[in-house]
Amino acid sequence: MTDRLALSPDAARQLATATKTVPQMRGITPRYLLRALPWVDLDSGVYRVNRRRTFVLGDDRISTYDDNGSPRVVAGDLREVPYLCEADDALLAELADAFTEVSFEAGQVIVQEGDAADRLWVIVQGRAEKRVTGRYGEDALLEVVGDGQFFDLGAWSRSEPMPYRVQALTRGTALCAERSALAALADRDQALGAELAAFNASDAAMAGCEVPVDCSSGHVGEVDLPGTYVDYEAAPREYHMTLAQTVLRVHTRVADLYNGPIDQTRAQANLTIAALRERQESALLNHPEFGLFHNVSPGQRVQARTGAPTPDDLDELLAKVWKQPGYFLAHPKAIAAFGRECTRRGVPPVIDNRFGSPLLTWRGVPLLPSDKVRFTNGGGLHTGTTEILLMRMGEAEQGVVGLRPAEVADEAEPGLSMRNMGVDNKGITSYLMTAYFNTAVLVEDAIAVLQNVEVANYHDYS
Repeated sequence: MTDRLALSPDAARQLATATKTVPQMRGITPRYLLRALPWVDLDSGVYRVNRRRTFVLGDDRISTYDDNGSPRVVAGDLREVPYLCEADDALLAELADAFTEVSFEAGQVIVQEGDAADRLWVIVQGRAEKRVTGRYGEDALLEVVGDGQFFDLGAWSRSEPMPYRVQALTRGTALCAERSALAALADRDQALGAELAAFNASDAAMAGCEVPVDCSSGHVGEVDLPGTYVDYEAAPREYHMTLAQTVLRVHTRVADLYNGPIDQTRAQANLTIAALRERQESALLNHPEFGLFHNVSPGQRVQARTGAPTPDDLDELLAKVWKQPGYFLAHPKAIAAFGRECTRRGVPPVIDNRFGSPLLTWRGVPLLPSDKVRFTNGGGLHTGTTEILLMRMGEAEQGVVGLRPAEVADEAEPGLSMRNMGVDNKGITSYLMTAYFNTAVLVEDAIAVLQNVEVANYHDYS
């Protein structure tokens, strides 16, 4: 006998029924990008983007690599220079060897306006700003340049004075090639000499400029009107369906005996589908071929001037995607850093409810958080520099669209199939889970990116 006066809770639990949740998963995120993208249903697996013909001159980046502690230019990437695009590998390797390493400190004037442009500068690491003397003698900022960018190709190629001053914002390293090295190669190689002469004799077309359509306006009387036509790209880009796949396995004994009150197969499928969708969003952002961060054209890249994302930086992005901007997309830490900069300036962002959640906005454009936005050059988790994307959305707006098949067999969700592969000799049922998807940027100015964004800057508000 015990001195207990009533049934204990532990004993009572033997007769009680527990209320159970469906399986939870920490890795599930709101996936705002997938929700914000306008999806185009494809009848076939190919999406061709026809465009007006444009002048394309590369991505304005010359890549570098580390060679036993010393930075070196990737010789093949020198084809970003218009008159080197057809040069042979040996010539490019020789020119790459002519680059020498130069270090600079924050605040240092790297190149003075009006000086002879006897060097081509490639920034390996660091940030600098181009400044010019304005019409009335004022100091004007042209742009901020960062890792991989080079200056000034036109002045260096033509042996002209530098059209602007370059001042370092941070400590960094650059690689420089003397004008004499290019001249020596051009004298020795007739093809290069001819290409260089043609480049120097003409005004180079800006990357992304469309072939003009001749029109007349403001005339009176019976004037001869110009004849014209709109030329198309001869080889338009085609986007093919990519995929994320896995095989889900469920033992028949589990599905037969332990299927209530929660359907085991459905619970397993739901979590697997969530994992596939997470992988899909990551690929749409970061895939080296079709990822949005890798499909920003040269003129649509902005460097964070002070490191931390400021209202001025986001305004620069809005100036790039000024035609119906839809959404910013950034890592939550970058959005938090932007919020701190707004608080410091006394301009707190307006909160707007989108997709059932309160989101920060800037100039009325929501900032969508995504943990799929990567950090680079960091020493640990969520350190280093990141990027902020700005997009215009939709086919009608010539923006960014998501791509998926109109219909797939055994469809569990739009663009995602769950195909029964049968039961093996161990009694395990296998299901092939496949998500088909892609994304397309219809016009270059539909997307812009703020690069080299630092998120570790805090302020004392006391």
